[in-house]
Amino acid sequence: MNTEKTYAQFLDERDDLKSFRDEFFIPNGTIYFDGNSLGLPSKQAENSSGMLLDSWKKHAIDGWTEGVEPWFYLSEKLGKMSAPLIGAKTEEVVVTGSTTTNLHQLVSTFYKPHGNKTKILADALNFPSDIYALKSQLKLKGYDPSEHLVQVQSKDGNTLETDDIIKAMTDDVALIMLPGVLYRSGQILDMKTLTKEAHKRGIVIGFDLCHSIGSIPHHLSDWEVDFAFWCNYKHLNGGPGCVAGLYVNKKHFGNEPGLAGWFSSSKEKQFDMSHTLTPAEDAGAYQIGTPHVLSAAPLLGSLKVFQEAGIDRVRKKSLHLTKCMMELIESELNDYHFTIANPKDEETRGGHIFLEHEEAARICKALKADKVIPDFRTPNGIRLAPVALYNTFEEVWETVRILKKIMKEERYKKFENKRGVIA
Repeated sequence: MNTEKTYAQFLDERDDLKSFRDEFFIPNGTIYFDGNSLGLPSKQAENSSGMLLDSWKKHAIDGWTEGVEPWFYLSEKLGKMSAPLIGAKTEEVVVTGSTTTNLHQLVSTFYKPHGNKTKILADALNFPSDIYALKSQLKLKGYDPSEHLVQVQSKDGNTLETDDIIKAMTDDVALIMLPGVLYRSGQILDMKTLTKEAHKRGIVIGFDLCHSIGSIPHHLSDWEVDFAFWCNYKHLNGGPGCVAGLYVNKKHFGNEPGLAGWFSSSKEKQFDMSHTLTPAEDAGAYQIGTPHVLSAAPLLGSLKVFQEAGIDRVRKKSLHLTKCMMELIESELNDYHFTIANPKDEETRGGHIFLEHEEAARICKALKADKVIPDFRTPNGIRLAPVALYNTFEEVWETVRILKKIMKEERYKKFENKRGVIA
């Protein structure tokens, strides 16, 4: 690869997504490579937040049915806007709850142990909150998680092999829950093949899309995935604590949710005040409580950005950004003992780079001191996420230059090799 700054600038000039950078509020003087943890706010998100706040001011309680975006239908509206990002039918998606609340809802609905089929299959590399939730659900059903939660192990500590997951789909597995993209290494799992193999064995399967939605295309409906859930504050830039989302394949419509609530109801029946639930006939049935209107408001604007950009163009640029970064790392940092631990091939590489180094925590602190915002993952991981909508090729080049200077001058040694309270 050409390692000159002018080449990076040349790529930026030819970038057909470059105009979207001006849509985002980028912290002054920083190179922000942590969009896989918390995406940046956009002007459209600011506008939609103001619009819904103004609706509250103008209409008060009548904002539920009046105004530009009536709140009573907001969750479904946002679900419709999200559906193309995961390859789903509009009625199969709703924006609601939080990531873990939605996982509890979906497992409560689809985990139906019977006979010898009592186990839940997950993986050993998943984000802890998912595992906490699965263990909790097993306990609620009276099962010991140490016996009934099966976790597929990694051979290298960073990635999973499809064959290993399939081999773990034994006759005693009732439900499978896996990440679409591994949060540390950024590996994309083969969701299509895994779903096909699970269904061959009569097993329900779902995916955590927190690190894949807004970063890679999906085809959940075509793959016949049973369920999925995700947060909206990473690649989708919905803001801290933004309302999450869930998908349920239409073949499951008509089933009562495992955790019923006020907004599980059919909208036509909801205010009949009956003590017998009539569930919505779409993914709306898997809502629980009242929509968090002001927490969902930024997403209304953020999803409009994705409608304009298109997920295929986002993915194309993302692959180019991460490819350039890997090549620069291999060329410029070869003497400093970094290991590129994310997949290098385009089929399984997600939206971020994952570097391993024994001094990772203090290197991240040194990067922050130089206005590059990375993400540390214990014990020795550095995540760098060049986001297609607002990061540039020149920023990729500059980050590698700064990292080389930090290592060459040993500037990282000024910091303690220990994570902060939030890493």
